[in-house]
Amino acid sequence: MSEPTTGHPDRPWLSLYRDGQPHDVEPEFANLLDMFADAVRRAPDRDAIRYFDGVIGLADLDAASDALAAALQDLGFAAGDRLALFSQNDPAFVIGMLATWKAGGIAVSVNPMYKERELAHLLRDSGARALLCLDEVHAVARNVLADNTTGVDIVVSFTGRDFQTRDDDRVLGTHPPVGGTHDLVTLLTEYAGRRPAAVAPAAPDDTAFLVYTSGTTGDPKGARLTHANFVFNARSYREWMRLGPDDAILAIAPLFHITGLVGHGILSLLVPAPLVLSHRFHPGVMVDAIREHRPVFTVGAITAFAALAAVPDVGPEDFRSLTKIYSGGAPIAPAVAGKLEVVLGGYIHNAYGLTETSSITHVVPPDRRAPVDPGSGALSIGVPIASVHARIVDENGHDLPPGEVGELLIAGPQVAAGYWRGPGTPATPFPDGELRTGDVGFMDPDGWFYLVDRKKDMIIAAGYKVWPREVEDVLYTHEAVREAAVIGVPDDYRGETVHAVVSLHPGAEITEPDLIAYCKARMAAYKYPRAIRFVPDLPKTASGKILRRELRGS
Repeated sequence: MSEPTTGHPDRPWLSLYRDGQPHDVEPEFANLLDMFADAVRRAPDRDAIRYFDGVIGLADLDAASDALAAALQDLGFAAGDRLALFSQNDPAFVIGMLATWKAGGIAVSVNPMYKERELAHLLRDSGARALLCLDEVHAVARNVLADNTTGVDIVVSFTGRDFQTRDDDRVLGTHPPVGGTHDLVTLLTEYAGRRPAAVAPAAPDDTAFLVYTSGTTGDPKGARLTHANFVFNARSYREWMRLGPDDAILAIAPLFHITGLVGHGILSLLVPAPLVLSHRFHPGVMVDAIREHRPVFTVGAITAFAALAAVPDVGPEDFRSLTKIYSGGAPIAPAVAGKLEVVLGGYIHNAYGLTETSSITHVVPPDRRAPVDPGSGALSIGVPIASVHARIVDENGHDLPPGEVGELLIAGPQVAAGYWRGPGTPATPFPDGELRTGDVGFMDPDGWFYLVDRKKDMIIAAGYKVWPREVEDVLYTHEAVREAAVIGVPDDYRGETVHAVVSLHPGAEITEPDLIAYCKARMAAYKYPRAIRFVPDLPKTASGKILRRELRGS
C-alpha cells in the first residue's frame, strides 16, 4: 500500500508502539489455505476446536474440510461459486468455510437470526449456489428456497449437537429431522479420506468471503473481503494481542460477524490455537466453557462481558485465565469498563474496526490503558495498527488537526476490495483505497483516536448496526401505520436501543405490544423496536421531511 499524500505521514501514534514492534508488515501467506496448511504441518495433533466435550484436531479438521469439499464438487459446486453459512458458533461453520475455499469457492456469512425477508435478499444478492444450514433455522431457509427465486440448489444440513456428546439443553435443543437436504455428518463419513479435485490456488486479491453490512446508505451490501485482507488482519490480531499456541481463544462473538470471523475463527487457524465454541452466546454456558477450557483471549461486544459479569456466583477467579480481553462493536463508557474490571479481574482493552476493514484497524496496546478524553469523556478506541493510515477530515474531505472533530477515514491492507456487484463484475472500489467509516471522532496530539458520535442516523444496538429506514420499511407494511420514524435512544445495557415514533391512519388502532410483535416477526432480533410511541403527527420540515433530531430531543 502506498502512503497517502494527506493525513499524518509521520504517524504520531508510532511512538505508542512497544520497542521493536514493526511499523509496517508484509504478508506471510498468499492465501488462507496456505496459512492453514502451514498450521497443519507445524502442529497436526494440536486442538483446533473445543466444543463442549468434543475436540477436533488440526489434522482432523483438514480431513473433514477435504471430505466436504469433495462432496460439494460431486454435487456440482464449482470454482467461483458461493456457499452461504447459515450457522451459529458451531464446528460446521469452520469446516464449511475451509471446504468452500478448497473447492475454489467464496464463503458467505449469514446471520442465523435472519428472517425470511433478510435471508432471501442475501441469497439472491450473493448468488449463492450452496447453503450449509443449521437445523434450527432450516424452516426459514426452506420457506425462502420454496419459491425458486434464489440460485441455491445444494443444501447441506447439520445440528448443533454434532461433534459433541454433552447435549447442553440450555443452548442445544432438539429439532425435527431436516428432510430434502444432505446431512453433513453423513457426507463426512461417506467422503472420509477423499480429497477435492485440484483447483487453481487463490490469489491474494481473490475474494474469500462476502460479509454483508448495511453500508453508508443503509442498503445491505456485501463487502468483498479478500484472502490478503484476512491473512493480514489475522496476523495483526496475533501480534498485537501477543498470542501463542497455548492461548486458547474464546469465541464470544458470533462467527458470522466480522469480529468473530477474523478475531476468533481465522486467527485460531493462523496461530494455531484452540478455538472454544459453545453454539451461541448464553452467559451461563459461556462461563462454564471458560472454567473448563481456560481460554486466554477473546474479543466481543461490551454487552456480552456485562452479561458474563451478571452470572450468579462468578468472580475474578473464574476469569483468571482470560488475561487478554478486548471489546469492539460499540464504544465503552469508562464507568462501565471500570465496573467490569472489578468482576472480571482484568482490564478490557478497546479495539475498533468495521466489516469493510476485515475487523481491527485500531487497538489499545496490551501494555497500556486507554486514555479518557477530558472534554468529551470518551474512552479512546486505540491507535492504528501496523501498516494502517488513519485521518480525520471535515465535510469537504480536508484534513483536520489533532483535537478537531470530523469523519474517520482509513486505508490499509485490511480494507475490502469494495462491495460485491455480482460474479464476474469488478467490486465497487473505495476512492483512493480509503474507507470513509461514517464514524465521527478525533485524534489527540499523541496519536490516540476517539469516537464521539456516529454519522447521520445509524443506531448501534449491542454492537450491531441498525439502520432506521429498514425498521421504518417494516412498520410501513402494517395497515394501521401512517407515518414512522426510528431513532436510537441510550440504553445502559445495549448502548443504544431502537425506538419508533408512529402516527396511525385516522380510525386505525393497534397497541404498542402488538406492533412490536409485528416487527419482531419480520426482522432479526437486534433490529426490532423495543419501544413505540404514538403521536398524532411527526414533526417535519417545510418540504415534508421528518425531523428526527426533534424526536431525539423529545
